[in-house]
Amino acid sequence: MRVVKFGGSSLANGPQVQKVLNIILAEPKRRVIVTSAPGKRSDSDIKVTDLLIKYANCVLQKRDYQPTLNQIWTRYQEIADFFDISQNLLQPLKQELIELPLTNYANYDFLMAAFKAHGEKINAQLLTLILQRQGVAARFLDPKTAGLLVSDVPNDAAVLPQTYQNLKKWRHTQELLIVPGFYGVTESGQIATFSRGGSDITGAILAQGLQAELYENFTDVNAIYAADPRIVTHPQPIQVMTYRELRELSYAGFSVFHDEALIPAIEGQIPIKVKNTNHPNLSGTMIVPEQHFHTQNVITGVASSNHFAALYLHRYLLNKEVGFTLKLLQIFYQFNISYEHMPSGIDDLTVIFDKRQFTEELRQQMCQKIQEVLNPDYLEWIDDYAILMIVGEGMRNKIGVMKLITSSLAKKNIGLHMINQGASRISIMLGTKQADAPIAVSEIYHQFFN
Repeated sequence: MRVVKFGGSSLANGPQVQKVLNIILAEPKRRVIVTSAPGKRSDSDIKVTDLLIKYANCVLQKRDYQPTLNQIWTRYQEIADFFDISQNLLQPLKQELIELPLTNYANYDFLMAAFKAHGEKINAQLLTLILQRQGVAARFLDPKTAGLLVSDVPNDAAVLPQTYQNLKKWRHTQELLIVPGFYGVTESGQIATFSRGGSDITGAILAQGLQAELYENFTDVNAIYAADPRIVTHPQPIQVMTYRELRELSYAGFSVFHDEALIPAIEGQIPIKVKNTNHPNLSGTMIVPEQHFHTQNVITGVASSNHFAALYLHRYLLNKEVGFTLKLLQIFYQFNISYEHMPSGIDDLTVIFDKRQFTEELRQQMCQKIQEVLNPDYLEWIDDYAILMIVGEGMRNKIGVMKLITSSLAKKNIGLHMINQGASRISIMLGTKQADAPIAVSEIYHQFFN
């Protein structure tokens, strides 16, 4: 049995949904289908999830939400019209949208979560109606009915362990199950969503709970590539990669597959295949456990991301001072800030952050607190910072990889602010200026893939 997830672009309109139907019906093993909300039909279009957020904000701000509600429903109506679904069948779905502002929610955050989740829910219900009209024994399976329980964090929930026990009863169902992605229910019955793009997570949870032989993730790209196609022209597609290779690359910008979705798949040792809805016959990329994996290349991929910043601290005899790092971490805890890395020397220390968690005010307050408590000789906030990840299982047994990387960057006069290699020896992290990052990615790619 296979679990199959379709992204928003795959379900954006009637013709795209027809492609989805063809994929589902082409393979009898595809028994559990996870839906996203309708995505963009063109570059200038708006995703239904963003419209639902707008709908929720109108409700919270007591503004007229009827135009936004009409805009949302038009997206579903267009898909239904393409498949000639009657208004009688559609009315309950429309009524759910209309009644969202009238429902009781624990707080505003749970209201937002419920509004967002209905993009996936209504799309799953609509896909079920379309399949049933074509004579397929399909059933809409709501996360509440399925027993997909999540934590009480309304817009960044985590799956609860008992979910996997609850899902066991659905393993041998004879119906095609259509499940909305992106959300679950709390133990008190409230809807809570995963982080944005969380339909990938739903698919992985179902794959583990149902002990699927394969989790297929259909999106709008042919494969996962060894480098960003916006940086490297026609990069090599990755045929097979390991879970941890994708985790490492996702950290620095590989966004085809939600990196948190790997955790349930890893726990269940479920292989994942990423494929293109528009070209389903292409092989795509298989993501597999590390055991018995044999790589063909030294590196599997290289990626970069600019959403980092660094805090540089200098103080003489820093290495002799007991508790310096502890005091620094306590300040981070006080401001609810997580850090990514902390390379250090005998007299200095650099802390690398995901800067998306900061406002300018919060950054200034934290730096001021550090100055007061630790009294460094020198403190500098470095906003011009990018992280590169060079990843590959083949690096573990290859001598001279670092030399190849640094020599290729030196030829382009690219300076490195930080070098870090993990204990697994399958990844190397570099810090550079943001303007240098795309050049560095291109140089490293061509060094290993020419």
